[in-house]
Amino acid sequence: MKQIIAKLLEKETKLGKEEILKLIEIPPNPEMGDFAFPCFKLAGILKKNPVEIALELQKKIKPSKEIEKIKATSSYLNFFIDKKILALQVLKIKDGYGKEKGKGKILLEHTSVNPNASPHVGRARNSIIGDSIKRIFEFSGHKVETHYYINDVSKQIAMLALNFKEKDSFQDLLKKYVEISKKVKDNPKLEENVFKLLNKFEKKDEKTCKLFKKIVETAVVGQRKIFSLMGINFDYFDYESKYLEASKNILRELEKTGKLFKDEEGRMVLNQSGMGLDKMMKCPVLVLTRNDGTGLYPLRDLAYTIDKCRYGKNIIVLGEDQKLYFEQLKQALILLKKPYPEVVHYSFVLLKDAGKMSTRSGEVVLLEEFIKEAVKKASKLIKEKKTRGDARKVAIGAIKYAMLRNENNKNITFDWEQSLSFEGDSGPYLQYSYARASSILKKAKNKRGKIIIPDLHEKEIKLIKKILNFKKALEDAYRQLSPHLIANYSFELAQIFNEFYHACPVLKSKQEAFRLKLVEAFRIVLKQSLFLLGIEVMEEM
Repeated sequence: MKQIIAKLLEKETKLGKEEILKLIEIPPNPEMGDFAFPCFKLAGILKKNPVEIALELQKKIKPSKEIEKIKATSSYLNFFIDKKILALQVLKIKDGYGKEKGKGKILLEHTSVNPNASPHVGRARNSIIGDSIKRIFEFSGHKVETHYYINDVSKQIAMLALNFKEKDSFQDLLKKYVEISKKVKDNPKLEENVFKLLNKFEKKDEKTCKLFKKIVETAVVGQRKIFSLMGINFDYFDYESKYLEASKNILRELEKTGKLFKDEEGRMVLNQSGMGLDKMMKCPVLVLTRNDGTGLYPLRDLAYTIDKCRYGKNIIVLGEDQKLYFEQLKQALILLKKPYPEVVHYSFVLLKDAGKMSTRSGEVVLLEEFIKEAVKKASKLIKEKKTRGDARKVAIGAIKYAMLRNENNKNITFDWEQSLSFEGDSGPYLQYSYARASSILKKAKNKRGKIIIPDLHEKEIKLIKKILNFKKALEDAYRQLSPHLIANYSFELAQIFNEFYHACPVLKSKQEAFRLKLVEAFRIVLKQSLFLLGIEVMEEM
């Protein structure tokens, strides 16, 4: 329908069809129409009042067989669609509805946990958002490569190297890391040993490199297993050590800009004054090396980012605590006349009655333990309610939905009771709504009966319109890199379906054949929406 409306508007405005399609909105109130065209952009072009433009367009554009009425309301031109035409569109919905193909390649980096311990719950939000963005972009027609950057040249690894044993397992790493962190903090000589190890690693000392590699492999294998429990996998693991040589070239390039200098401590530092950072930092500088010449993380990150951006559009998911650092990185890349990634920042995860989580202190809620607890609670809930369902799918769905339902830049407080509820704004509620639709279709005996579109009930109209809004929700989530828009759409869709379910009997009703197709369309679209969130569905619950 948007295409038809855009074609009509294209004839009467100086705007292109694609531009019009982006402007068309869905009114918040059905009494205002099914689609609305805001006239503000035209007002700027024509130098006229948008209210006046809307009235003029109303006179020029005539209703058609699809469009029952066109009405100007304030600065908007509202279109009222024949509801049976909308119903026909829903009847045609099949698996893959709204899926596109043939778009370019995207390189997406997310998660990239330090390889020094088991990840905590706070890190899960990065992975869940990143995985959802990947799914949204793939569904929208892109080939997406997911990358996981491994900081294998870090101070954390050098610290672990001081007390790591050959027999140590992944489960031992956090305890070992916390122990050595306390010792290094209290003993300056131990910290000197840490920097010596880093120096040896950069100089490719065989014994040191072998030890670092063993620690990192132990961590990465363990981390991959945990993320795979959530259905989150990666295409490439990129090692920071690969960029040791390239980072030296970066220093040489920065030297040519006249902005690189050696500070009082003998470190190589980039002067970032005048790069838009002055209000964010008292002294806008980016330290790139230690005084012994070994590189720091930002230097290798510059080399890595330049390498990544050679392969097409880049997206990176980072915590909000990395905003300043990313801006410094971005400005350094601009100085080098290099492209930079589009960034998605996310805010913190808090647990009810708990604060933010830190790896160094050891006061953490580990993701692995959190998943086990979620499965345990989901299993108990399923037994109490005497329902069917896969406890693992319910648990993971609850965690993912809780992490995605709010905007990326909003803090979230994870509440077990709310997140695992079978009612309200939760993952299990959406999974249950899908199972309810599956149950109706399973019981139906007249799936292939002749379909006649009846006079539509208001709840049928509401459901039809919401199902057809899927493409708009997908487009908005894609443009804004915001999975919460799909989560919100899914919840609203399930709510409207359940209203329809209670108001409009499906089985053995006069409208059974039509309503079964409506239930089937809902089921397809909800399943796709949940797939975009990384949430699995169940046929029975």
